[in-house]
Amino acid sequence: MCYCACMNYRTLGKTGIKVSEVSLGTWQLGGGWGQKFDNAAADRILNEAIDLGINFIDTADVYSDGASEAAVGRVVSKRSERVYVATKCGRLVSPHVSEGYTAQGMRGFVDQSLKNSGLEQIDLIQLHCPPTEVYYRPEIFEEFDRLRAEGKISHLGVSVEKVEEAIKAIEYPNVTTVQIIFNMFRHRPSELFFELVRRRDIGVIVRVPLASGLLSGKMTRGQSFAEGDHRTFNRDGKAFDKGETFSGVNFEQGLQAVDALKEIFGDEEPLALWAIRWILMFAEVSCVIPGTSRSEQLRQNIRAADLPAIDDNKMDAVREVYNRYIRRDVHHRW
Repeated sequence: MCYCACMNYRTLGKTGIKVSEVSLGTWQLGGGWGQKFDNAAADRILNEAIDLGINFIDTADVYSDGASEAAVGRVVSKRSERVYVATKCGRLVSPHVSEGYTAQGMRGFVDQSLKNSGLEQIDLIQLHCPPTEVYYRPEIFEEFDRLRAEGKISHLGVSVEKVEEAIKAIEYPNVTTVQIIFNMFRHRPSELFFELVRRRDIGVIVRVPLASGLLSGKMTRGQSFAEGDHRTFNRDGKAFDKGETFSGVNFEQGLQAVDALKEIFGDEEPLALWAIRWILMFAEVSCVIPGTSRSEQLRQNIRAADLPAIDDNKMDAVREVYNRYIRRDVHHRW
């Protein structure tokens, strides 16, 4: 298997798969966040990501109504490199309540994802932030063993909102990975959860590394977003979990924290790079999946892995910023 010499790879827990430590999330691939899906743009970003050494791509059946899965499958199937595809299922359950989750329903979602992507097998299927009660229903998890035996999936993971959900999920032996929000504004996973990850050899996929762009360091007070952008309509959790938007941080409070972080890291490199590098300082993290819709964003995200290790003094300083500006409102909620 040939990998890009400039990319670093980590093991995705007990799957044994070696994945690029900076991989690709596809929420806004080819559009998203209120924009119409652009297949040409999606193909361009996906091909460039693979050219740069990314070998792990995360998508979901709800991203642009299956168009994201289709784009990923279309590109990956034409490449000679081994690229691992992770997708997610369950968010199409409506209403999105535990009772809507059935073994047969999960099977149907997997079949639809295979159809959307055109792939013969899904490398990693993840339950997509189901209601907390679902984590206490073993029959749902058992169905994925049958799907694996049938060759439809290789591995099962979960995408969670809360640390407590992650801890419950990894009690199931067939759960190999957890996708979770972990960034400079969300420290809690690094406590008990990471300890359990080490014990049980669980792969950790980090999403929302830049807190919906807050940690890019480019946002300003009074900034507005498009009507269809979740940063406009979901700040209070009206559409889905509030923690997915700005990591649950109050926008104005987040900007104050960003100013403090800029003082720590200076202006030689964008704060976004240091935000990703901070995540990669934790050995428990298998990969981080920032999303992108532009080539320059993609290349910048990858360059973060080449920054020098963050020294202990700066790691402590980041923790102090978190404790001062963020912890009180966020730590106990997720």
